[in-house]
Amino acid sequence: MAIFNTNLIIHTGTDFEQTFVLEDDRTNSAKNLTGYTGYARMKRYSSSSSFTQFDLAFANAALGKLRISLTDTTTAGLKAGKYFYDVCIKDGTNVECVIEGEVIVKRSVTRP
Repeated sequence: MAIFNTNLIIHTGTDFEQTFVLEDDRTNSAKNLTGYTGYARMKRYSSSSSFTQFDLAFANAALGKLRISLTDTTTAGLKAGKYFYDVCIKDGTNVECVIEGEVIVKRSVTRP
């Protein structure tokens, strides 16, 4: 499966959620993610050892839907700026990163 690249915007102090639909690159149909596990992380610098872990859920595994999210408490602790993220899925021992991109974290000037 090819790596899909998309950028995200997260506002501090708010809940964040993004749903993705993965396709099988050979058939162009939804990738069946039944039995898969996964993780998604964002880092300030790609070489950084510290990261923020997204919650990852398979919204509808049979139809290739997965969702990443952060709570308002977690986003409140983020510093504004640019981060990098990726989403990886695991089938048994095979790990495949399927989505990556940049995250822009914005802090509102009117929100406490």
